[in-house]
Amino acid sequence: MSSDTTLEDARRDAGFQTISTRLAYSNPWTALREDIIVHPNGKQGLYGIVERGEFVVILPLHADGKVTLIQQFRYPVGERLGELPMGMWETKENVDPVELALGELREETGLRAGEMIHVGSMYQGAGYSNQKGHVFLARNLTRGERDLEATEEDITCHDMTLAAFEAMIRDGELKCMVSLAAFALIRAKGLI
Repeated sequence: MSSDTTLEDARRDAGFQTISTRLAYSNPWTALREDIIVHPNGKQGLYGIVERGEFVVILPLHADGKVTLIQQFRYPVGERLGELPMGMWETKENVDPVELALGELREETGLRAGEMIHVGSMYQGAGYSNQKGHVFLARNLTRGERDLEATEEDITCHDMTLAAFEAMIRDGELKCMVSLAAFALIRAKGLI
């Protein structure tokens, strides 16, 4: 959807009516909005919506066929997770997804991509959030210095074969839903 008017039109066309909306909470990364709605069946309800900016997720593919994953501690789940590099820039609005992908890749891994292929888009949790993500395949990689934010200093980088990466998926070691979905999209398009 390109605007709130279009979004409201789509909701109305689907049989929903928004009675009221209020911002319940907001910080630089996340906002929580509560809408009182009428469902298509006429029943009134409450809908909590997590609003977040667009994000990118990048699969870095090296010339030798290896991929780079990062690991970091994820506070909400209390685990150190392996995942593809990803992120959003909360300090800039209307960032070009390619610029964001190049920046996040460099920041988290130190890798510079000579080729950044936009593979597709997805919603991270359309049942509760409006956050849209863009999937990229990064190729023609060169190594440089990382530029981690203070909150990302625990991030480590790991190069591995594609077979080892797929074994992590098969064995349930890769638990990041966004990384799994991005890999599936890239694989389904025949890019790896």
